[in-house]
Formats: sequence, structure tokens, C-alpha cells
Amino acid sequence: MIGLAATLAAVAGAAGPAAADTGDSGPRGAAHSKLTLTYQAKVVHLTCRPAGGDHPRPVQACATLRDIDGNPSRLKPGDAFCMLLYAPVTARVQGTWEGRSVRWQQTYGNSCEMARATGVLFQF
Repeated sequence: MIGLAATLAAVAGAAGPAAADTGDSGPRGAAHSKLTLTYQAKVVHLTCRPAGGDHPRPVQACATLRDIDGNPSRLKPGDAFCMLLYAPVTARVQGTWEGRSVRWQQTYGNSCEMARATGVLFQF
């Protein structure tokens, strides 16, 4: 068992920079990610490693999730201006990110505020 672990570590180390994550595929052994994103009556499925599903921008969405380690609570809002119109929208993400369970929900004052806060993730 120790010999197998050492062999795997050597193979992973030999991969070096060529194993960099591009959003479409990941390093060998990286866990597959499969998420469902919803708001209002809209639903999309997103897979990462490889990027796919019916999200209109899966590569960019996977890159965003990779930057925040799959935790939507870590998203940094953009700087767009939104009207002060109260029409609440609840965004949800659930599924798995690199083998970990993800369940996230946030209600925003309107769809503009949601788009500002979540970027490409909820652009569908």
C-alpha cells in the first residue's frame, strides 16, 4: 500500500506544470464536480472537469468556482449599479464540488443585485 502511494505521488509530481487546471479538465485524479444552479423558475446543470452541462458559459463558471474553491459564499460582488427596486430573487447551488457536498442559497433584493454578486454563475 505504501509503495502504491509513493508511486502515485511520484507520478503526480512528475506531471509538474502540465497538470495545471484549465477549467475544462483538471489534474489527473481531480474529482468530478456536478452542480445544479437555480433561480426563479430557471435551472441549469454544470459539470466541471470537464466543463459542460447546459450552463451557457461552463468554462467561465467552472473557473469562477475553482477560484472560490466551490464555495459561493466566497464570491466577490462586482461594481455594477442596480436600481433600488425590491423584487427578491433566491439563487441556489447544490451538488458536489470536487467530491464535497455543496448546498448554498442566498436571497437578493432583485435580479440585478444577484447578477452583480454572482457574476457568470447565474448568467443564464
